[in-house]
Amino acid sequence: MDPSERGIHEPPSPGGRGGLRPGGALLGDRRARRGGRPPAPPWAPGQCGESLFSEPTRPFDDEPTLDVLVKARGQRVSVETLVRTWDGDGLDAFLSALAEDFRGWDGARAWRCLERGLTISAEHHSGGYVHLTWGIHDRPPSEEWHFETTTVHAAGEEMRTLAAEVRTFLTSTVE
Repeated sequence: MDPSERGIHEPPSPGGRGGLRPGGALLGDRRARRGGRPPAPPWAPGQCGESLFSEPTRPFDDEPTLDVLVKARGQRVSVETLVRTWDGDGLDAFLSALAEDFRGWDGARAWRCLERGLTISAEHHSGGYVHLTWGIHDRPPSEEWHFETTTVHAAGEEMRTLAAEVRTFLTSTVE
């Protein structure tokens, strides 16, 4: 597969994060906060495409179901799916654990949401970088397509920041 279709990215230059946050504002522009809400985390830099995560919503008032519409666009692809979680399915805790293991680990660590619409595989590489492969999947039962993009983050503090941004994002639900 052509790297531009997979969305493989090099480590970002200082302040050089791309991508989109809810509503389409560029992630790199921290001043463009919509309605005073914190920006969405930098899940997919925009060098080879862009990703858009809607603000989380609670479809049922009496339970912790949390929905996020995820869209990804590239030169030859445009996909979207509804990602359903149970209060974020521990995504922030998964990312926090990766940050705490900044010295590295063997193999890949994996996370998935409740209905498998979003998956993450994390690998620690030499040079102190964590490669996160974000998978967006068609909803069951059809499961006709699968899209992946890889983001690269410095281990340690950058991963802690990502985990905190994800935690803030997941707790900023739209009523």
